[in-house]
Amino acid sequence: MARLRWRDWLWAYLFLTPWALGIIFLYGGPMIASLFIAFTKWDMVTRPTWVGSSNFAQMFRDPAFYKALYNTGIYAIASVPLQLAAALLVALLLNQKVRGMKVYRTVFYLPSVMPTVAATVVWMFIFNHDFGLVNHVLAVVHLPQPYWLTDPAWTKTTLVLLSVWMMGQPMVIFLAGLQDVPQGLYDAARVDGAGTVARFRHVTIPMITPTIFFNLIIGMIGAFQVFTQPYVISGGSGDPDKSLLFYVMYLFNEAFEFFNMGYASALAWGLFAVILVLTLLNFVLARRWVHYEQPGGRW
Repeated sequence: MARLRWRDWLWAYLFLTPWALGIIFLYGGPMIASLFIAFTKWDMVTRPTWVGSSNFAQMFRDPAFYKALYNTGIYAIASVPLQLAAALLVALLLNQKVRGMKVYRTVFYLPSVMPTVAATVVWMFIFNHDFGLVNHVLAVVHLPQPYWLTDPAWTKTTLVLLSVWMMGQPMVIFLAGLQDVPQGLYDAARVDGAGTVARFRHVTIPMITPTIFFNLIIGMIGAFQVFTQPYVISGGSGDPDKSLLFYVMYLFNEAFEFFNMGYASALAWGLFAVILVLTLLNFVLARRWVHYEQPGGRW
């Protein structure tokens, strides 16, 4: 057993080696360089000037920083749970044994493999106030037709709906998790008189908690790094009320529009700190609700 376990570890590290080398050489160097740049004033033309912690102090005095962090936080709080719930619901439907299931799975997965810019442009046509499909349907049923793309009260809602539409990746992971649940557990629950809802609550959910946790972490990190969608919808400059000023978009503008590379690097490390704290908090809370299989097949 010890020899087999050693061989498994060897293969695991062998497969992880290309990924680890990529992290070290493609990400490690730029991260270290950005940490140095965060303590300098640099316009990418002249030599960097050391300014110490001034960039970080400026960040906490910058109203735009708080606005961007607020917009991103609200988007993450709304989009991540809705996307996970929609992905799990669709995965449950796609886990049924019916004819043509491969076609259905492909159709639901397609939006997630579309280029993000193309998907956002399609979404802009669908939610256009004047000729969009959504407002046309609302007009037919005599409901108000909001300015989805320009009204600050609706812009983040549009982005949240777009994130739910592009839920193909968590859906596929949920589908894999559902197919890994032993059928014997469902049979035992059915013998004990458990209905469909009871089986879902007491068998499916506990067994796929590691999958839910994985999708939660990945979804949260992705939500805080959202950039393309608000950038395309706002035209890059942001709307007058800054309802589409998301954190990475603000960082990008500071770096490549105003050439404040030192301040942009400080913003990047600020985002890293926020994501790190939230991720660690999720790992701590996961001990209460995530169930992993123990050696010997126990949970």
